[in-house]
Amino acid sequence: MKVAVVAEFYPRQGDPVLGVWAHRQALAARDAGAEVRVLVLHRLIPPRASLSAGALGVCSALAELVREPRKQTHDGLQVSYIPYVSPPRSGSYASWGAWAAPALGLALRRLRRSFEFDLIHAHNAVPAADAVRRIRLDVPLIVSVHGGDVLYTAAPPPTGTPAGLTAVARGLGAARLVLANSQGIAELAQTHGAGETRVVHLGTDLPATPDPSRRARAATQPTLVTVAHLVARKRHADVLRAVAVLGARHPTLRYAIVGEGPERVALEGLAARLGISERVEFHGQLAPAEALEQARRCTLFVMPSTEEAFGVAYIEAMAGGLPAIGCRGEPGPEEIAAAGDGFMLVPPGDIERLSQRIDELLSDTHRLREASQRARATVAAHFTWERCGSETLAAYKHALRMRAPQS
Repeated sequence: MKVAVVAEFYPRQGDPVLGVWAHRQALAARDAGAEVRVLVLHRLIPPRASLSAGALGVCSALAELVREPRKQTHDGLQVSYIPYVSPPRSGSYASWGAWAAPALGLALRRLRRSFEFDLIHAHNAVPAADAVRRIRLDVPLIVSVHGGDVLYTAAPPPTGTPAGLTAVARGLGAARLVLANSQGIAELAQTHGAGETRVVHLGTDLPATPDPSRRARAATQPTLVTVAHLVARKRHADVLRAVAVLGARHPTLRYAIVGEGPERVALEGLAARLGISERVEFHGQLAPAEALEQARRCTLFVMPSTEEAFGVAYIEAMAGGLPAIGCRGEPGPEEIAAAGDGFMLVPPGDIERLSQRIDELLSDTHRLREASQRARATVAAHFTWERCGSETLAAYKHALRMRAPQS
């Protein structure tokens, strides 16, 4: 079976973390038996963040985008970066599929001459699936929904727009099969135009054994860790407040933050106001392997985030033997917690309950050790890349047997 993957978010030279989940799923499908080629929608417009650096910053960002090699190989996968331009994201994101479609159409037709793909797997309805449907190739389309489509693009104003709602519905409606990363997201996709849906969880690698030295470090210097983009919904601020609350009972407790983003200055300021700056370390964005290594040196993974469609970061930490804490009422965390032990949920914004959960684990070495073992077992049973690959391949085969959706 030959598959063309189309994605907006995908690792690149300037950002090896961007869309790494799409890359890992493509690798998993390949390892399960599919032949895969990847086409990345490569927007040649500098991000808004570069504006703060003035004309020099904009020029530097644009030069980096232009210099990105159009043909690359990632872990043995052939990846083509398809350049296009479009208006600013605010108010126009729903139309980006139309802007990307001409260049993507040429690239897909060119690819088909040497790699006669059986289906197209688009990551997200907007812009990827919307661009694909506009090209009108006679090839089955599968669309993966990772949360953004149904939580933001198709949301009511001011988060989303009417145009976004329409674009998502059209992108999902063009798919023979929609893959969702959790049951909650599958249900939302159905309300936004998806026909048949199937849940395929993303995965992680299982290290050979958890770090044997971590238990000793946990007794002398327990460390919380969060691996996430520094944005408000990830709620790093809640963890900082919990660290401050727990200072008297756990005076050596530290907090490692892996990631970068617009909230960094505010979080550094909050740590200073809480008097815990010396116990908080901002590592910035790290390459995926470095981020995993840093996280798995720690004691407990804490990310009480909201609007969490799945949460690969949770299962990556749990695979290394870190118990994890997430937020109750979110599609992904609820599903991970239901799959097995080693993952705990707290109400959103509840600093007292969050502090209690952290304290319960750090104060009882036996409980912490059991939670560590169960976290790893949960991932081994339900959330490996091998399982993701076999389920993705099964979804491809099912889509090829299905009838095309009515236009």
